[in-house]
Amino acid sequence: MNSMLLNIKDAADVIKEGGIVLFPTETVYGIGANALNDDAVKKIFIAKGRAQDNPLILHISDMEMLDQVAENISEMEYKLMDAFWPGPFTIILNKKPGVANIATCGGDTVGVRMPSNKIAHDLIKESRVPIAAPSANISGKPSGTKLEDIFDELKDRVDYIINGGETDIGIESTVVRVIGDEVKILRPGKITKEDIEQIISHVEIDKNVMGEISSTEKVLSPGMKYRHYAPKTHCKLVYSKDYEKMKKAILDLANDKDKKNVLILAYTEDLDNYNDYQCIDIGSKYNLDEVSHKIFSSLRMIDDYKADLAIIEGMPLDGLGLAIMNRLIRACEHDYEEIK
Repeated sequence: MNSMLLNIKDAADVIKEGGIVLFPTETVYGIGANALNDDAVKKIFIAKGRAQDNPLILHISDMEMLDQVAENISEMEYKLMDAFWPGPFTIILNKKPGVANIATCGGDTVGVRMPSNKIAHDLIKESRVPIAAPSANISGKPSGTKLEDIFDELKDRVDYIINGGETDIGIESTVVRVIGDEVKILRPGKITKEDIEQIISHVEIDKNVMGEISSTEKVLSPGMKYRHYAPKTHCKLVYSKDYEKMKKAILDLANDKDKKNVLILAYTEDLDNYNDYQCIDIGSKYNLDEVSHKIFSSLRMIDDYKADLAIIEGMPLDGLGLAIMNRLIRACEHDYEEIK
């Protein structure tokens, strides 16, 4: 493995030669390969230990590159791209022949996005090919938002690393599919349902966003299947619209005599409620952009505390809160309690 700070040309040469590169985007770090090269893309699955029915997103630098990977694009799909590209927005399109079959798990559709991060954009442009790239992490572990969190686990699994500092957003892109005159959100992200409704009036949240998916069910979006974002420590997610009920439920769990060593992930404003316990500050409840930015690094800290149980404060399922809760419920392997 070679490692340079910002040598885009060398990294692009690795992509062209069929290697894999760890690089930053505005959402999280990714592990990328030439999306038109089956053998190269296969290396990503091996590096991550990723199941081969979990599709990858293709990253492009311009609309000309879109023509290499997708076809029969509708007016509504172009309208969404115009509104949200470049940025943290992935759209499921009809796949064009030539895209690595393994990247789409043999399907006839492909997720495509155009990153706004300059390093990612320049890498794709210099490589002159679309780059298939899932999040940079061993499958099942929290995604990487800064290099120091993922360097040790990935340094011997990739051919080149670009260090771009901390990512801006902290959770992966929104993934949507257009069906008729409706937009379906398959994976929530920074671009919210409310944002999309400013462009298209009919927007639906897929039932699997907060639900469990069976091992036999085919998915179009990554991040929706299997154990995901999860620390080794058992985690439980607790939420109530009534703040006092949520606090009481968390303290009742923490006070359970069988839970001698408890860790609580709480908002900055709530830390004083849990003075008797170890805590991780996940950011301000009044600034979900901050929570989004910190959530994966917070999840990665959990195992350092060697707790018997980590309890996580939840949030409302709207706006950016839906995206954060989608990641948290999977980190907790669906151990989620909503207090009415």
